[in-house]
Amino acid sequence: MQCKHFGSCGSCSIYDQGYDGQLLQKGDMVKSLLSPFFDKELEIFESADAHYRARSEFRIWHDGDICHYAMGNASKDGYITIEECPKVSVHIADIMWILLDKINSSSTLKNRLFAVEFLSTTTNDILVSLIYHRRLDDEWTQTAAKLEKELNISIIGRSRKQKIVTSKEFVNEELTIDNTNYKYRQFEIGFTQPNPAVNVKMIEWVRSQIKDDMRADLMESYCGLGNFTIPLSNLFTKVLATEISKSSIKAAKINCELNGVDNIEFVRLSSEEMVQALKKERDFRRLSHVELDQYSFSHVLVDPPRAGLDSDTIELITNVDNIIYISCNPKTLARDLKMLSHSHRVDSAAIFDQFPYTSHIESGVILRRIS
Repeated sequence: MQCKHFGSCGSCSIYDQGYDGQLLQKGDMVKSLLSPFFDKELEIFESADAHYRARSEFRIWHDGDICHYAMGNASKDGYITIEECPKVSVHIADIMWILLDKINSSSTLKNRLFAVEFLSTTTNDILVSLIYHRRLDDEWTQTAAKLEKELNISIIGRSRKQKIVTSKEFVNEELTIDNTNYKYRQFEIGFTQPNPAVNVKMIEWVRSQIKDDMRADLMESYCGLGNFTIPLSNLFTKVLATEISKSSIKAAKINCELNGVDNIEFVRLSSEEMVQALKKERDFRRLSHVELDQYSFSHVLVDPPRAGLDSDTIELITNVDNIIYISCNPKTLARDLKMLSHSHRVDSAAIFDQFPYTSHIESGVILRRIS
């Protein structure tokens, strides 16, 4: 990828080594962190080096009567206006500059516009969120609805304590995973994996690592909208998946229906609450329809935020023979492996380059109980 803003835009912090160089650097970093627990070959799953991001956010910089897209600068003390962004998906790249021209030609749309967020899919479904520092009125709604039809996109308007959905607040994604097509409804406010192609590689890797295991039931924490849950469900008898976000649980249940899956229970519980429920320390009305004693967990999948796992969750999952740990922060992964290694060994590990040209990297490890 080549970008005229390398070195001034803070979005891409690793750019002077080329894509292969920065991927090698990430691999070496993760190998070093995992070295106390894993001495086999680390699998590396690369990204396309351009047009890989399916969601992006841009500030709006007002220069007189003209709006520009802006990003935080490399020195992290201000913003720069941008004229290109080759990391965004082809679908976003095709529409973002046309959209900006339309915004600049409309006083209604550009008045106190603060930011623009894009969410796209491989099916060319695009949702645009326009975020304002003013209250939106009927004139804005009518103008946005007209633009929505003109550009064949979906538009949401946001301001303080206000949200206007002109048609729909989600996009429909379809991913082919191990030759099977899966459908996902992705909502504007929910978390989605930013790099669809690498996301597919990540899910397929997990499936390949466990398909020959003796399998019973799967427990999953931080399930989100069912990104892993649904394509893994046909490998298990039953699945119990938890997530703290109401909107993510709503999306996960919809996605379950879209894919005709009937062996998953999605329950809104935090990781801490799940521990309390399984230890029978506390009853939850949200679990009143679930017979926990009927589950026999052979595998557990955790995909925590950057902070990693809490000690109670680590204690809980060590009771399961097989642990699938997906991490967006290899440093906290290595920290958690110090505890997990007392009961489990790391059998395989991989990195997935969801975020090219940045220091961020997604990692995955498969742990087996030490016999």
